[in-house]
Amino acid sequence: MMTAYDDCIIFLLAKAYQKAHGVFKRRLQAHGLTPIQHLILEALWLDEGLSAGEIGKRLVLDSATLSGVLDRMAEADWIAKEPDPEDKRIVRVYLTEKAQALSQTLPLEREKANEEILQGFTLEEKVLLKRLLRDMKG
Repeated sequence: MMTAYDDCIIFLLAKAYQKAHGVFKRRLQAHGLTPIQHLILEALWLDEGLSAGEIGKRLVLDSATLSGVLDRMAEADWIAKEPDPEDKRIVRVYLTEKAQALSQTLPLEREKANEEILQGFTLEEKVLLKRLLRDMKG
């Protein structure tokens, strides 16, 4: 018997998120990282020295959430926060050697998580799902 929530896109997206987040979280635990911390590292691998504000805009994170995450990452020696030489009000974020050492390994973990999450889907279904999710994101 189908219930109302079985047909509710909000419920279905939430359950899909929980599954995907759990798979990725499990893969990152061995490295002592959370999914959000991994996203920040990915942003910095692409463009090191971003300000906290720039990271927040790229990853669509509010400054209060991001501030706490960056503090924990600095304490765990994943990143170094340094004042901008031209504007001391701006904090720039740099990768530590510890984070740089995983720049090849962690993206592979993300790919493996994606494969695990999408196993059982055809190539066409994977492409369609990504397109639909990007369209929803706006």
